Amino acid sequence: MTGRGLSGAMALLFALTCGLSVANIYFAQPLLDAMAHDLDIAPAAIGMVVTFTQIGYALGLILIVPLGDLRDRRRLIVGQTLLSAVGLIVVGTASHAAVLLAGMAMVGVLAVVVQVLVAFAATLATPDERGRAIGTVTSGVVAGILLARFASGALADIGGWRMVYLVSAGLMLALAALLLRVLPSDRPAAMAGASYPSLLRSTASLFAEEPLMRERALFAFLIFADLNVFWTSIVLPLSAPPLALSHTTIGLLGIAGFAGALAARNAGRLADLGWGQRTTGLSLMLMLAAWAPIACLQTSLWLVVAGVIMLDFGLQAVHVTSQSLIVAARPDAASRLIGGYMVFYSVGSAIGAITSTMVYAMAGWTGVCMLGAGISAAALLAWVMIASRMQVPHPCALTHQQR
Repeated sequence: MTGRGLSGAMALLFALTCGLSVANIYFAQPLLDAMAHDLDIAPAAIGMVVTFTQIGYALGLILIVPLGDLRDRRRLIVGQTLLSAVGLIVVGTASHAAVLLAGMAMVGVLAVVVQVLVAFAATLATPDERGRAIGTVTSGVVAGILLARFASGALADIGGWRMVYLVSAGLMLALAALLLRVLPSDRPAAMAGASYPSLLRSTASLFAEEPLMRERALFAFLIFADLNVFWTSIVLPLSAPPLALSHTTIGLLGIAGFAGALAARNAGRLADLGWGQRTTGLSLMLMLAAWAPIACLQTSLWLVVAGVIMLDFGLQAVHVTSQSLIVAARPDAASRLIGGYMVFYSVGSAIGAITSTMVYAMAGWTGVCMLGAGISAAALLAWVMIASRMQVPHPCALTHQQR
């Protein structure tokens, strides 16, 4: 990489790093039943594994990610990657539920290296390529989220759920060595001389200053709650009779989701062209429609696969669009903006995870689908209200008016 801009090779490295890092948060979802059995955790409470991870992630977003606007991002990224390996070892060797939850929280705190990398990519890219760069890097994030389920299921079938975390710890150590070698030093000047408390205060003030930030944070909360309603609970009916699928087979659903998410990676380019609001509306409609085939679990697994592709396509498009828009609004505050935005992602993910397992215990898969469809409908309603205030045309309208 020379001069200003983000080369294709560096963008792919950022995407790979993000994918491997974020996978650590989602390895648990196909393994919840095995964890519950091994550590004697009640099925209705096993969603706490995901919730504790997301709580840790939220804390990292608040306390660590803003440092990307103050400190050398290279050192920040390498340090987080090394400590992530430690957290993964704690999880992989846990002998009690409390140790497991503490380790998962630590993994969550340190996985926010993803947001430091996304902000780094956004600031390195030229303005006319920023959305595309964010789309490429974020595709690695979604790939990690979705393929983690397949990888963890396959490894668990080979050597048990603990093997998943120990293998990941080794990969994170190798990744830290690579990053140390190739990442450029980067010490942002925008907050030079600022104290850590003032940095955190400025992060909070961005919500008051930027209406777009508040709107996109709401979307992040709802769409990731929606996603985790599905992915946290789907393992329960698929692993139980009459289906009784293996962890590897269940994890294959992640590949379907990855195909949908990868198809949406160019949403950032649409945001660069001014189509961000319309892209959001169409994508939220698709997420709502996805729950119809997903509800047909007992009828056809192929319909569920189609629903997964729709759900993850819609989510990725909204997510990339949101990040592209908020960074374009304030490039000088990229780390703080993305960190603040992702707090709502984390909170939504945590709430979606714990409520889905509770609803499944009470109302089965039908109840889960009603919960997911309700959240999707709420997100679409929020978009309609925002779009009407901004006088954005209906997304199906045949007009080329920009956002």
